[in-house]
Amino acid sequence: RSLRLALSAGNRLGPYEIVAPIGAGGMGEVYRAKDTRLDRDVAVKILPAGFAANPEFKARFEREAKTISQLSHPNVCSLFDVGNHEGMEYLVMELLEGEALGDRLQKGPLPIELVLRHGIEIASALDAAHRQGIVHRDLKPGNVMLTKAGAKLLDFGLAKSGPLISGTASMSQMAESPTQHQPLTEQGTILGTFQYMAPEQLEGLEADGRTDIFAFGALLYQMATGQPAFQGKTRTSLIASIVSGTPPPVSQLVPLTPPALDHVIKKCLEKDPDDRWQSARDLADQMRWIVDAGSRAGEAAPVSAKRKARARFAWAANAATAIVAVLATVFTLKLMTAPPRIVRSSLLPPEHTQYVPGAGAMVLSPDGLRIAFVARDDDGKQMLWVRALDALTAQPLAGTEDANHPFWSPDSRLLGFFSSGKLRKIDANGGPPQTLCDATSGRGGAWSAGGTILFTPSTTDVLYKVSAAGGAPAAVTEFDATAAETSHRFPAFLPDGKHFLFLVEARSDAAGSEDGFSLFAGSLDSKVRKRLLATNAAARYASSGYVLFLRDRTLLAQRFDVGKLELVGEAVPVAENLTRTGHYDTMFSVSDNDLLAFQAGSASELSHLVWMDRDGRDLETVGKPADYRSIALSHDGKRVAASIQDPKNQKTDIWALDLERGTSTRLTFDPADDYTPLWSPDDRRVYFTSRRQGRGDVYQKSSAGTGTDEVVLADPDSSILWSLSADGRTGAVMTNNTAKKTGWDVSILDLADGKTRVFLETPFVELLPALSADGRFIAYQSNESSQFEIYVQSLGNDGGKWQISTEGGNRPQWTADNTELVYQTPDDKLMVVSVKFSPAFTASVPRMLVDPKVRQIIGMHYALSPNAKRILVNRAVEQAVVTPVTLVQSWTQGLGR
Repeated sequence: RSLRLALSAGNRLGPYEIVAPIGAGGMGEVYRAKDTRLDRDVAVKILPAGFAANPEFKARFEREAKTISQLSHPNVCSLFDVGNHEGMEYLVMELLEGEALGDRLQKGPLPIELVLRHGIEIASALDAAHRQGIVHRDLKPGNVMLTKAGAKLLDFGLAKSGPLISGTASMSQMAESPTQHQPLTEQGTILGTFQYMAPEQLEGLEADGRTDIFAFGALLYQMATGQPAFQGKTRTSLIASIVSGTPPPVSQLVPLTPPALDHVIKKCLEKDPDDRWQSARDLADQMRWIVDAGSRAGEAAPVSAKRKARARFAWAANAATAIVAVLATVFTLKLMTAPPRIVRSSLLPPEHTQYVPGAGAMVLSPDGLRIAFVARDDDGKQMLWVRALDALTAQPLAGTEDANHPFWSPDSRLLGFFSSGKLRKIDANGGPPQTLCDATSGRGGAWSAGGTILFTPSTTDVLYKVSAAGGAPAAVTEFDATAAETSHRFPAFLPDGKHFLFLVEARSDAAGSEDGFSLFAGSLDSKVRKRLLATNAAARYASSGYVLFLRDRTLLAQRFDVGKLELVGEAVPVAENLTRTGHYDTMFSVSDNDLLAFQAGSASELSHLVWMDRDGRDLETVGKPADYRSIALSHDGKRVAASIQDPKNQKTDIWALDLERGTSTRLTFDPADDYTPLWSPDDRRVYFTSRRQGRGDVYQKSSAGTGTDEVVLADPDSSILWSLSADGRTGAVMTNNTAKKTGWDVSILDLADGKTRVFLETPFVELLPALSADGRFIAYQSNESSQFEIYVQSLGNDGGKWQISTEGGNRPQWTADNTELVYQTPDDKLMVVSVKFSPAFTASVPRMLVDPKVRQIIGMHYALSPNAKRILVNRAVEQAVVTPVTLVQSWTQGLGR
């Protein structure tokens, strides 16, 4: 006890500053702390030095860290960090605000609806652990926290992810009288807490997932009744109760309990593991069925005398009701002969979130029971959410940060998606995501019944296929060089699972196309494909025999012969004014049971440019609100070049904003998208990238808006000029290398002759190269360590290379005097490091600069003033209007009207 509460407010464990104690357990202490680097509250669990000297305690502590690190689930407390400070081991975890289940049960049982809800959440967490080969072995009320987001499973200190670690304690070392609310967790051969131990645990036998299921049954019983399933005045009588006793049914103590819940708990508490539920997933599914079925789930439960009296009264009422039911049945049979009616409804995003149209934002499950979508919350976190269409709320899927372009498995159980340069999959009910293969900037995927995933790994690539189990991808399509094709994307399987639809991008002036885009049909077995129609957005096949596609912003449906791969008849309008971004992203989806979902309205969002100081204070707003994309500040600090999207035609052009006079000058007028502006050193020209000739070439234009657009760099690959040296002679270019299939690489451009030389060409993704003012060093982001980090590399022959960020980074930018390097964290806070170039390059430890609360969008979110004392940020304008998704049942019934 003398080791407890060894830390006080203000103590530091590395970057974590202790705020206050939360509690202490048998071998550790938990504190509320502040993460000074990321400015967030966390929970720090420590193993005091005295316990760390005990190999068994230390092994358990390390085992807990390794176990939690393998789990990513919304109902499991997340692990952020591990460390050692002066001999004191510590874990840094998610700080949970709520009430421990053990404390809640002291007030009495939970309502049955909460028993089921939290039961489903805990079972889902156990299922995620079991799928990783992890057995908790100490499930009890004290290890479950009830939060606003649901139940959270804690304390994996006794978890097993391999053979049991044998202890040395004997039965006699265990507590004589464990209490109901603070039972002791014992060390030794028998691990766990008595009231919730399975018989095989008490016998010291091997534990598996079914051991946790026994404990879960005991936990569920106590949640429903307010009392433990097994009780005893002594240790011996408690063990006897667990090994041979049977608790009374829950419905006997709580009469309105659904009988099926009795069955669930009884089967959990079977003495023989083979007689229990064999997986936590089945257990969760069973409880979901109870929720759907209501109180009449299962057979009738025993009733009291009062309930029998009520039942006699109900019998008479039911007799009358039966007569009405017969008449209703006749009426219903008549209705069944009539065609289905079209029913429309609206679906809003979860509170404090917005749909993200540019991320392929929503997809209906094939069975039409759920919808998955990408949403971004008020703090800028972008995640994948799933909502059952018969439910009132949606659930975020942990581990899907920055997800985009989701797609369903044919059985509606799993979701594929792209994030952080990878193609991944995840159980739609939650659990850790699994990486399937690399995909630097995925643009759509499709999943066949045969277990093949078809996808586009980048914006300038052909279609690839990979097994749904993961592996090496293989190209399925190839570019037609005669048509100057530049991208194949957004595949959609046809019913045979072999043929598919996909969008092809070529030159913007390609014959018979819409802005250079056409819809084709292809095959997994052949490179031969067939052109179907002109459209500049993704298309989908509906099981009712139609192809759905966009023409401008009108959704059309046209009959499709899947045998001949031919469109039949005329296209019929289905919906108008659909949301879209750029040339390809759309917001519509269709299920196999005649359900259509779409979003109408503009995808443009208003943002404004805000000056901040280095203390994080907002100083002033400049310019008018607009749909600003990437921004760049002139070297004299008087003008801003920005790519701005027109809300009417969704096209992006380059504008120059005069900050002193408050005027704006449009610089580009081409129908193609122009983006990523960059000022010349004398501010007389603006460089930018445009898709007007294909994938992306570099142009320049007078910053006064006069003259013509001149080509600076024409490249068969997509190239973006991202930075210039102070003398304007050298540029850093990022290029999507499709020929060598190395993804985004970095080249150095000689502005005098327009020639480039490769600087970075690796299997990894290198992006956003920023040249130092003297042109001797380059900062960039790379995912060579699995997540994007900031690196600095010398352009000289010495080949010096330094990692700058430590916990992820992107969008590096040097200060004008080359004394600091600024970059963004994954959650968009700005970090700064002090740098020196002589006698050798050195960089300080990163420290937080400001939280700019920038708009989440592709491009440069911030710009530094010439003296680096102010920061100009692109920040979204808060808008009260939330655009809903429209659901249409039986949508095909309207095609003949």
